[in-house]
Amino acid sequence: MDWIERLNDAVKYIEENLSSDIDYSLAAQRACCSLYHFQRMFSYISGIPLSEYVRRRKMSLAAADIIGGEKIIDVAVKYGYSSPTAFNRAFKSVHGVAPSDARSCGTVLKSYPPLVFKITVKGVYEMNYRIEKKDAFRVVGVSSPMETDMEKNFSVIPLFWEKCLSNGTIEKLCGIMDENRKGVFGISKCVCDEGWKYYIAVFAGGSCEGFETLDIPSRTWAVFDGSGKSPEAIQDLEKRIFTEWLPSSGYEYDQWPDVEFYISPDPQNAVFEIWIPVKKSSVNK
Repeated sequence: MDWIERLNDAVKYIEENLSSDIDYSLAAQRACCSLYHFQRMFSYISGIPLSEYVRRRKMSLAAADIIGGEKIIDVAVKYGYSSPTAFNRAFKSVHGVAPSDARSCGTVLKSYPPLVFKITVKGVYEMNYRIEKKDAFRVVGVSSPMETDMEKNFSVIPLFWEKCLSNGTIEKLCGIMDENRKGVFGISKCVCDEGWKYYIAVFAGGSCEGFETLDIPSRTWAVFDGSGKSPEAIQDLEKRIFTEWLPSSGYEYDQWPDVEFYISPDPQNAVFEIWIPVKKSSVNK
């Protein structure tokens, strides 16, 4: 089973549990990756966040149930909405009409079918990368909690960078940076039993009093160079990695979050590297 089939198996699990509690960690296990990586891959490959896909599927089924004669309050509970107001809001966001209008003759409703992943490797533009085995290392810096809904982090993390730039934190980190290993890290540490955190950190060359430490385990990384306005340039490169490079690379994700390494953290013209933790694909072994 290759990793696209694993993603489809994860979607199958979600489909089987739309009217019950969906354990997204179990879906990620079916995809053979962490919840963090599963959400990122799903969003980049499908073009919509995982949470939005689930909402659309639930509301598609809910509309069919209401048309079929089920009571609206029963349908709301069936798909996990304890509040009629929340269900009405979700239904209207998908269909553009209230649930009570669904049975009216001529009402236009939307149907979103189950998603099936299929990858077509285009390779229109070249991608430069290198595979590097790095020993374990330690960084120092500051952290901020992350949301388990990855879509929210697309705004949470840039705000954290803005805060650290404006309050002088990044300037202080640059002041203790190892002169032989210059650069600022952006690291997402997403461990279910420890909580999700995003770190802004550096290799320390001086006193690190007042900062947190983070140990990065030994890993093999696929390293990609990038530049441009942050965070758009980073997200664009990550999408290409998922949809163009990874499917035909012979590698698959290893169990550690991605790492961003900024040679120049200027948000208007960042120069950066993206480190993807990888291992040789188990397919066809």
